[in-house]
Amino acid sequence: MRIEFIAQAGVKIHTAHGSILCDPWFNPAYYAGWFPYPRNDKLDHAALGATDYLYISHLHRDHFDPEWLKTYCNKDAAVILPAYPLPELKEALQGLGFHQFIETASGVPVQHGGLSIVVEALTAPTDGPIGDSALLIDDGVERLLNLNDSRPTDPDRLLVQGAIDICLLQFSGAIWYPMVYDMPAKAAEALAKKKRAAQFTRAARYVEIISPRVVIPSAGPPCFLDDELFRWNDVHDAEDSIFPDQRFMVERLQAEGQAAVLMLPGSVGQFNTDGVFDVQHLQGDLSVQDVFADKEVYLRRYAVDMAPVIAAEKASWVGPRSDLVPELKAWLEPLMALGPRVCDGIGTAIKIQTDDEAIILDFPERSVVADDGREVDFRFTIPRYLLDHLVRTRTDDWVNSLFLSLRFSAWRKGAYNDYVYTWFKCLSTARIQYAEGFYAENGPTEGTFDLTGWQIQRRCPHMKADLTRFGTTDGETLTCSIHGWQWDLATGRCLTSDGHPLFSRPESEQAKALAAAAATQPPPGPDAAAGSPDGA
Repeated sequence: MRIEFIAQAGVKIHTAHGSILCDPWFNPAYYAGWFPYPRNDKLDHAALGATDYLYISHLHRDHFDPEWLKTYCNKDAAVILPAYPLPELKEALQGLGFHQFIETASGVPVQHGGLSIVVEALTAPTDGPIGDSALLIDDGVERLLNLNDSRPTDPDRLLVQGAIDICLLQFSGAIWYPMVYDMPAKAAEALAKKKRAAQFTRAARYVEIISPRVVIPSAGPPCFLDDELFRWNDVHDAEDSIFPDQRFMVERLQAEGQAAVLMLPGSVGQFNTDGVFDVQHLQGDLSVQDVFADKEVYLRRYAVDMAPVIAAEKASWVGPRSDLVPELKAWLEPLMALGPRVCDGIGTAIKIQTDDEAIILDFPERSVVADDGREVDFRFTIPRYLLDHLVRTRTDDWVNSLFLSLRFSAWRKGAYNDYVYTWFKCLSTARIQYAEGFYAENGPTEGTFDLTGWQIQRRCPHMKADLTRFGTTDGETLTCSIHGWQWDLATGRCLTSDGHPLFSRPESEQAKALAAAAATQPPPGPDAAAGSPDGA
């Protein structure tokens, strides 16, 4: 296999049986908040688009770039389609002119044109925009696993075909937390440091389980070129930035004895006859030296070039003002009626604050009303022109549009709540009904296992990850490394969010003593200052 790197999660895989284009991204995403880093606009777009297969892992706009796909990508390419519960990805690609689809079942190999293809589809409401996926390609000589930014809860399923030669996976941040939160600067700094470390730890754990011949860190970071957002770039390699570049993951893995390589837009790599993965980089302004010698200078120059693009994007958001209360009422109240589990999971009111108005989403009462001065547990402050655009266009996923743009601020009184973000990505009838069905089924725990003196349930109460692989403990607290959620073992209480209790039973004498002591104390609650490292 020969790997051609595009940017972010974008790669083109060249095999003896054809080429596979994965997640090509070139145009700004999320209200012009995100741009590819390093820049890739000078690559040969026509050559990249001449592909035999196309794989779009999910509908995040830094993976699904409809403008580029429509303009450059071969419409006769066979599209490798993840098995998602809603047809949104297939319909979006059909709308761009693609017409040949390889339908897959999650985890089941498909033989096509000399290739063995496996797609692992993740379908929880919190997985991407209602779905995320990983791709395994076997060309008969080598196996490549492209995790992009998916987080399979059972990565062992992807190893049943044999050992992995090449693994691409995410290591950098792709979220708004904690940057947009109204909190003291020192608290935000501490949480960002914690999240940065957790990102590296999670990626390293996947690598440990998968044990590939070589790792290519990918799927991040983006860069922020608008003056309003530029401060979020990690220009000084700071410990409190959640957007470290690829070099840091390469260095960590190499220090741990794992082969890992740096690839940038235009880089090409493959195993040589000595079994070493050899990478050739472009020269000039796409060279490694130009990208990393002075990151701030590089990004400022990039920002100047993209300023007209950002200005045009901003102009496209302008339109008639919405009559917010009646329009949100007509839109959201029917969805509240269809989503009792989600509404009960939120269990409180949320305030939407904008320049000159505030609206209350009252989930216990299933109503939308003008702000009446009540205290709330969650507040989102959104510029009026963006809120009007969301309402005018009936954008059904604010999480993967507005929130990822970082063009808002947030505040919360208590703990992180998964249901809040499920709601804001399920603002259509089909999406809210899917989320309701998922929570209604909410699979079994699959028994228990022993972990340092405790019997605990095998499946994580959050997203059903296999805790025999991703659970760690200091004897008192259980941590699931996929999303960083934590539980108090003595009580089973979740320390990251309300709800989500863990079954835990003490077996060792030390564990029994901890449980006995905990029984005499008030049960611990979630830490209001700490969010999910990948939530908000």
